[in-house]
Amino acid sequence: MDTSKPTLAIYGIQDRINSETPFYVHDHAITLMDKGKVIKHLSLERLTRKKHDNTLHEQLYDILKKEGLLKNTDYDLAFTDNVVGRTFLSSCGRFRFEAPLHNSLLASPEKGRCWWLDKEKEAYAINHELAHMGACLPFYGNFNNNSLLVHFDGGGSLSNFSAFSYVNKQLKPIEHHWDFKYLSGLFNANALVFGIIGAKFKEQNSVPGKMMGLAAYGTYRREIEDWLVTHNYFTDIWGSKKNFFKAAKTDFNIDIKHLNQDNDFLQDIVATMQGIFQREILTKLQQLRQIGQFDYLYYSGGSALNIVANTEIVESGLFKDVYIPPCTEDSGLSLGGAAMLEWYKHGHIETHSPYLNNWQLAQETCEFTTQDIEACAEALIQNKVVAICNNVGEIGPRALGNRSIIALANSKKLADKVSMAHKKREWYRPVAPIMLTKNACYFTGIKSIHHLAKYMLLDFRIEKAKQAEIEGVVHVDGTSRIQTIEQNDNAYIFALLSHLDSKYNVKALINTSFNVRGEPIVHNSEGAIKSAKNMKLDGLVINGKFQKL
Repeated sequence: MDTSKPTLAIYGIQDRINSETPFYVHDHAITLMDKGKVIKHLSLERLTRKKHDNTLHEQLYDILKKEGLLKNTDYDLAFTDNVVGRTFLSSCGRFRFEAPLHNSLLASPEKGRCWWLDKEKEAYAINHELAHMGACLPFYGNFNNNSLLVHFDGGGSLSNFSAFSYVNKQLKPIEHHWDFKYLSGLFNANALVFGIIGAKFKEQNSVPGKMMGLAAYGTYRREIEDWLVTHNYFTDIWGSKKNFFKAAKTDFNIDIKHLNQDNDFLQDIVATMQGIFQREILTKLQQLRQIGQFDYLYYSGGSALNIVANTEIVESGLFKDVYIPPCTEDSGLSLGGAAMLEWYKHGHIETHSPYLNNWQLAQETCEFTTQDIEACAEALIQNKVVAICNNVGEIGPRALGNRSIIALANSKKLADKVSMAHKKREWYRPVAPIMLTKNACYFTGIKSIHHLAKYMLLDFRIEKAKQAEIEGVVHVDGTSRIQTIEQNDNAYIFALLSHLDSKYNVKALINTSFNVRGEPIVHNSEGAIKSAKNMKLDGLVINGKFQKL
């Protein structure tokens, strides 16, 4: 490694199946870092407009050429791997990387063999698990001493669950295994869940979020858990659901003819699966905590998008603090790979905001006046639905104010309009609020709001007497996935929320991602205008300037 060189990291492992939608590999990305700072980042789907795009091997040459990264190749290379392999080979044949094979999970970069533009070049592999944990570094800086690092997802390099310790400046592996494959599989590979949700297997990446939304309508029941375990969670009913219908009739005297989302028994099944997940991950963390008496937890991987489980972990008091990145799923793997190599090179990573999707957007700046803020506020007060496209985009699956759709949060009817009419989402999926931190304290009765709320990674119970004020963003179980904002987080959104609070006594807004179902979050202003018109929104803010549509 050369400390004088930047790091270019790539997550672009080719899928095992050549299909229109990802199966095993998804969310390809590229990150350029220098001396611990992110210079450029691209989540491929944002540029290509193909959800969870996994075709970087086909497009890498053109993408790098347009960003000027083929003229000067004086950078170190890092490649993040996947359970399907450790080799990156571009379709044009000019980029090739082969990583060494191991039966163990290493806690450091591994040198491999690389040909870059037909010349041999120094390059390193960062295993999938390590890259997930590395995704924490750009948002929280160096790991705290005496920390537990946990990755948990559908499948990494050699595991779907791994744990590392960071003690006395030494990062060491504790364990890695597939023991929890059944847990992550409940959300992304279970035939019964897919049937209830009404999804085909090619839609697997969208099922976990839908399942979590539906779980709130049901109740965990121990007798259902025992029944599911007895039947191996009905994992083998992809072709026919007759065995499930028969078992429901025999064991519960419930006559079901077809699967749907509004059946109480089916809702209880989904809630029970969610309850199992919460209990098992918390139990595992308790066991790991006893091994090393760790003070801090860094937690990443797709499973860290389970908001209810995250909240239980934080509220358990097992750790002094819990850190989860906004790009906790695979969209953060190139960033995590770059950060890990940079950390080993320099021993330091700078802290960043989540607004890192800046590929081809380096010149975007958001400038606004009081009149600009008032123009947007007036539209919102009139129950208009407004989209935001300011500066560069967020990294990760959640819109955090720069690529958002916003509206008043005080109406369930308006919330349903935003979610179902404009975004074409399912009826049971909630929308989340964005608010000033002081107003999060007001609605929850909590004196201090955990920092994970900045990334919309926790849910909060809204005081019953105040639920009507923001009924559009309170889920059926009385909780809300609050995003908090301070001035240094997002200047435009902070100014808008402050103005709405002081002038109109509006303490929260709906905040949902700027995209229609099945499409990625918008990337640039041209795409924003097109999407806003197609979605029939009422207004659009581009770099601080409001326009009616």
